[in-house]
Formats: sequence, C-alpha cells, structure tokens
Amino acid sequence: MAVTKEQLSALEDKARRMRIDILKTLAGCGSGHTGGSLSATDIVAALYFYKMKYDPKKPQWKDRDSFILSKGHAAPLLYTALAHAGFFEHTELCTLRKLGSRLQGHPDSKYLPGIEISTGSLGQGLSVANGVALAHKLDKGPGRVFALLGDGELQEGQIWEAAMTAAHYKLDNLCALVDNNGLQIDGPVAKVMGVEPITDKWRAFGWEVFDINGHNMAEITAALDRAETVKGKPTMIVCRTVKGKGSSVFEGKVEFHGTTPSRDELEIALKELADETVCK
Repeated sequence: MAVTKEQLSALEDKARRMRIDILKTLAGCGSGHTGGSLSATDIVAALYFYKMKYDPKKPQWKDRDSFILSKGHAAPLLYTALAHAGFFEHTELCTLRKLGSRLQGHPDSKYLPGIEISTGSLGQGLSVANGVALAHKLDKGPGRVFALLGDGELQEGQIWEAAMTAAHYKLDNLCALVDNNGLQIDGPVAKVMGVEPITDKWRAFGWEVFDINGHNMAEITAALDRAETVKGKPTMIVCRTVKGKGSSVFEGKVEFHGTTPSRDELEIALKELADETVCK
C-alpha cells in the first residue's frame, strides 16, 4: 500500500526532531560524531517509525525486527531513535558520554535496551546481521534484519566476505543500507580508498540493489517496501546522502565527522531546524 502524504510528512517531522535532539546531546557532551549521525537520520527514522516491528516494553521479543548499526560511531542517532521509540526516557539523551551513563560513545548492548549488538569496530556489523537473519530462517521466524553501513566502511574486507555469505544463504530477510555520504574521517572516500561503483559491486555479489536519495522519505519508504518483496537473495539499498544533513553549518564538511557543534554553531543549526525543545 502506498505511503500517504500524511505519513510522509510525519516521518519528515520525526527526522527533523531527531536531528534537533542529536545536535543538542552532542553539544551538551562536547564529544561525538555529528556528520554521520545527521546524514543517516532520515533512513533510521523511516526504519523505526515506518517499517520495523518491535516492542519497546519487550526488547527481546523473539519475532522482532532487528537493527544493526554497523557504523557504530553514529550512536547518537541510534540513541535518539530508541528514545523516540520509547525504549527509555527521553531525558536520558542528555547523559550522552557522561560518566556512568548507559549512552556510551559507541552502542553497548549490555546496558541499553534495544541495542542488538555492541558496534563501532567497522566492518563487522553485516556479519552479525547475517547471523541474526540466518537464525530467523532456521527458526522459521518472521523477523527481518536491517543493517546500516557507512560508505567508508565498505573499505573493510570483512564486509565483502559477509556480502558473499548473505547471497550464498539466500538471506531474503536481510536488508542492508549504505549511508553513501562520500566523506570519512580522513577526507573524501574516493581519495582515501575508492569504493565505487557500489551498486554494481553488490549486484555482482548476488544482491538485489536499489539506489535512492537517502533524504527523500518517499524514496526511502518505497525502497524498504520493495525490499520486503524480494525473494531468494538479500537486498542492499544504496542511500545517496549528505554528511551533516539538516544544517548549512555541517553539510558536506568533513571536519564534523568526529567533532561537535560550538554554542554558536548549535544556535544557527537549531534555528534552521525550527527547534522546539529537549536538552537545554
């Protein structure tokens, strides 16, 4: 069934409010990854508030859909999604990276509900997603698995071993997405170690591949719907995105890969995002 204009508008507003929370929490702790959290916000908003099945009151529900944040440095994005989804109180976002907080610099599944696996060591998340998807197959369970990768992460050899494995086992309950924002900590991905042509490579590995605008909610939701109809092979959605999306302060600027906004930068960004409230 086609997504309504009202649904798309609600998802776009959800992504806007998530970006506000991400920026406030990052500015509050003064440490973390701004660019890659903002570039994938629309994708994660669509996953958590349109496509995925889960119960925040029963995080270990066996038939849940699973989300693996392979690019674990975008933890502020995941924490924000989990808070908005009701896995923990919204105010806990303000404790990001503080001593004793459950919201560590990278996701830790030991302490926080809704996190499937501790991530941050790049290249490993797709392998974990394969295992979860295969387990669902063996159990004949309905759960689907979604894994979000970074484009720079595709430089890791383990990703391609996992790509081969997923196709071999015909994991059609697995949908991976690449946040293809073109920048990594050392500069443009193309200069550090080129990974293009991404779509052709995944097709060559036996995946169904969709190439979309990762900030267009209609395209994101349509691709997620199409992925659910694919049979006999896994799906890759290549999402063309902008690092730091949401504010002119951060967009396309590699220096915000691993730095946080100053007070002045935050003020500009919040005005551009029509700020409401959360962490002051």
